[in-house]
Amino acid sequence: MIATTLLAALPPLLPLSLWAPQQAGDEGFPGLGAGRAPKVEIPWNRLYDYGELLAHMDRLVAQWPDFFSMEVIGHSVESREMRVYTLNNPATGPAESKPAMWVDGNIHGNEVQGSEAIAYLAWYLLENHGSNERVTELVDRAAFYLLPSLNPDGRDRWFEGAHSASSSRTGPQPVDSDRDGLFDEDPADDLDGDGSIVQMRKHVPGEGTHRLHPDDPRILERLPRDSDERGDWVMLGSEGTDDDGDGRINEDGVGGYDMNRAWPSLWMPEHVQRGAGPYPLYWPETRSVARFILEHPNIAAVQSFHNMGGMILRGPGAESYGSYPSADVRVYDELGKNGERMLPFYRYMIIWKDLYTVFGGLVTWTYEGLGIMSFTNELWTRDRNFPHEEQESGRGFAAFYEDRHWFDDKLLMGAGFVDWKPYDHPLYGEIEIGGFKKDVGRVPPTFLIEEMLHRNAAFCIHHAEAMPEVTIEEPVVTELDGGAKAVDVVIRNVRPIPTRTAMAASKKIGVPDVITLEGEGIEVLAGGVRTDRYRPERITLQEREPERLLRESGIGGRGELRVRWIVAGEGSATISFSGEKAIDVARRFEL
Repeated sequence: MIATTLLAALPPLLPLSLWAPQQAGDEGFPGLGAGRAPKVEIPWNRLYDYGELLAHMDRLVAQWPDFFSMEVIGHSVESREMRVYTLNNPATGPAESKPAMWVDGNIHGNEVQGSEAIAYLAWYLLENHGSNERVTELVDRAAFYLLPSLNPDGRDRWFEGAHSASSSRTGPQPVDSDRDGLFDEDPADDLDGDGSIVQMRKHVPGEGTHRLHPDDPRILERLPRDSDERGDWVMLGSEGTDDDGDGRINEDGVGGYDMNRAWPSLWMPEHVQRGAGPYPLYWPETRSVARFILEHPNIAAVQSFHNMGGMILRGPGAESYGSYPSADVRVYDELGKNGERMLPFYRYMIIWKDLYTVFGGLVTWTYEGLGIMSFTNELWTRDRNFPHEEQESGRGFAAFYEDRHWFDDKLLMGAGFVDWKPYDHPLYGEIEIGGFKKDVGRVPPTFLIEEMLHRNAAFCIHHAEAMPEVTIEEPVVTELDGGAKAVDVVIRNVRPIPTRTAMAASKKIGVPDVITLEGEGIEVLAGGVRTDRYRPERITLQEREPERLLRESGIGGRGELRVRWIVAGEGSATISFSGEKAIDVARRFEL
């Protein structure tokens, strides 16, 4: 009786169709909680090792074989595949015929979430094509070249081995750091076997440099160096022992190389820029990427995903380079400032001026050497931990760790910290081992990963939407004396990125844009670019081949080009535009 009464009081059940998973023929996944499941389910609340990451990418290939393909462009130092995935709608033309965006991530091994950002971007575009108008338009007119991990060796080492937040940044390369004739023989050691390299501390009553925090004994405060007060603790550095018996701890760890210091733009040797290698593009990973990018001149935008700090970075990497052309800076500023609004707590910054000097960086090479608008995003920022609080600078390490512990205790239930525990060290005797695990501070907590990925994918989409798009307006034909005719046409670039950046034009990188007029029975007598929209006689004529006008400076962002030809003859004619970084377009008309 009670059960019957309760059932009668319940609201009517929703139709079963509203609870059913997506069926074949549904519109797809719009990216909103509208009850339609994506075709490929990928949990975005975790990070993946290299094999798992590629498996997810391959699932996307299997689901959309016409739109998404894979090729191996080379191999890493440890022989892992360097895979580039191409996202393109073949119904609107081959990828090489469209403006394209190159996206890479994880150039530093421990900066892992850049790879997930790329996987999310591919997934989001594929799932929403056909159901979201903006995504559909972008995927139909542009292509994407996606390299999930530029440093798969460092990535797998960070996932599989015992590390701190800072280790496994580079690719592994033996180095004799302590100059004893041996290589990498005294790295940090995971003494307690928990998979993270944490810290060591020792209790030395009245003889130490640190004291326990009055409110949290997990935190050590350094005493002022000019104080006569002595503490009861000393910090002993990262977890480890004297593996080579030379009386020092962790002084010869795994050596490496830094692939974000190895590109041709302002490259400097090792004694100036550590990790650069013996010459630019020395490492097989960098050579593979450089070869691919050079073989694809249609790349009009570059995005490189790094790890932490909440930054949208552009070059120059060093003050000595000088300034970028003002026309390109205007585009950078528009995209970067929009990015600051799309990505809360991120700052749009110039690498050398607002961060530090980087010689031989990837995105400085793709812009300075190839003329491609390029950004580096540093993905995670700890400001996301307390979005309602303004972070104060200069609070010191103790306050920094207070905040970190508060977040870990209240939101992660303490899962990020290894509590201090005693250990009998062969050199130091009785010590304690403890500290934050390798992923704390380096990557987002699981519940914030998807937001970070989506916002950065949206910034990529914003950048890609800015790639050049050219239109040709209806030509205007004017009868002239002597039977000749003037053909005037306006050719527009409706997007913010120019068809040829000012950098590309100034260095003559790539090939100029080409505007042609042709038609059977039509002779082009003269042609050039008008310099005044109201005075057709003001024109810069091209000396040779007037039917084929070359435009080294391209068409500016949201700019227009006014072209005039003087022709003889009549019949059908075609005006065409061709450029490396925009889809070729043509317009037919009658003379």
